[in-house]
Amino acid sequence: MYDILRRNTAGVKGQVVDFAQQLVRKPSLSLQERDIADLVRQQMETIGYDKIIQDKSGNIVGIMLGRESEPTVLLNCHMDTASPADQGQWLKDPYSGQIENGRLHGCGSSDCKGGLAAQVFAGALLKRSLLPLNGNLVVAATVGEEQGPSAGVRELIERTLPELELVPTYAILGEPTELGLYYGHDGWIELDIKVNGPNIIDVDDAAGTIFEEFNSRIKTINSRGGPEELVAKSPLYESCDGLRRATIKINYRFNDSQEPDVVVNEIKHQATLAAQTTGNVAVDVAVCKETQKMYTGTTTLIRKVTNAWSTDPFCPLMEISRHALEAANCQVRPGKWNLGRVGMATAGGVLTKNYQIPTIGYGPGNEEVIHCSDEYVEVAKIVEAVYGTAAIVHSLIGVPVFGWTSDDI
Repeated sequence: MYDILRRNTAGVKGQVVDFAQQLVRKPSLSLQERDIADLVRQQMETIGYDKIIQDKSGNIVGIMLGRESEPTVLLNCHMDTASPADQGQWLKDPYSGQIENGRLHGCGSSDCKGGLAAQVFAGALLKRSLLPLNGNLVVAATVGEEQGPSAGVRELIERTLPELELVPTYAILGEPTELGLYYGHDGWIELDIKVNGPNIIDVDDAAGTIFEEFNSRIKTINSRGGPEELVAKSPLYESCDGLRRATIKINYRFNDSQEPDVVVNEIKHQATLAAQTTGNVAVDVAVCKETQKMYTGTTTLIRKVTNAWSTDPFCPLMEISRHALEAANCQVRPGKWNLGRVGMATAGGVLTKNYQIPTIGYGPGNEEVIHCSDEYVEVAKIVEAVYGTAAIVHSLIGVPVFGWTSDDI
């Protein structure tokens, strides 16, 4: 089986690299993914997925049906990117799709257009290799990931796939892992600390004291090095109906042993203590909320929480994936995402915590260069990800094949 896959990977190499370049050349800021969605749908049609749909949120979903109704493997990458204007000075055109020294450069190349190309063509590779599937393969290119809590993935799992009578048994994210098998990361929560009171001086003093308390913690954390753990923005002040109000926005990193509600209570306790000596004020803390409008016009209210998550590294999904990569002579490197800067995340928290779907990550990108100027992905790793992903998928839902060689095709 692996000989068949490896041989046919060489046959799709040029196509997948060309597709990855096309993806990078399509600007796809979050909630503005229409053009890239059309490109993904067209490529799936060319490959010959059994079903291709665009759902209400704008997700593009390609399905290869197996002999049985289950199990189902979900491959997922997001189509949107952060804005290059927020990533520093680019030396190269962020939408050139230029390949130089074996690297595909451009906004979203690592996060995660290289992974998206690999996942779409993993389906092509299985189809081209004539390897039958017992279960179903779903390849979903989703929207709104860079905005936070995976609104596109929520639509996919709550409505789109149930309408198709498909329930994912396993999920594989094509986020940047440099071809490692990743199984979790910390979470982020965005909070508003609100200070209210009748006296302008009391409110301003309390807000300033709270901000300085968290700012001093940030300085202590930064002195230790390592990833960002806390970000606080200066207070914003307003007066309304005879009351003075200050709002301090913070982003807080938390791990898998902490629940978001507990984090909110802890932050409220710390803010209240800091404000105790400053006068007659009330302190409240709430998770930030916002309404998102997808490129299709659909709107949804989201809470700015990205769950921390961890899949058991010895669960069947990890074990089967590890053995598949070993048998395919691919590297096997378990690990977790570092998420070194505020707000970075994947859909893994939603899939595992909200929908109890065992999830891992396997993608060609490099976490260290995402959300940075001159982002890139190694071309060879895109191609290897096609092969490795197809091997994992077939090991999970394929019909067992024994004794086949490339001469049998």
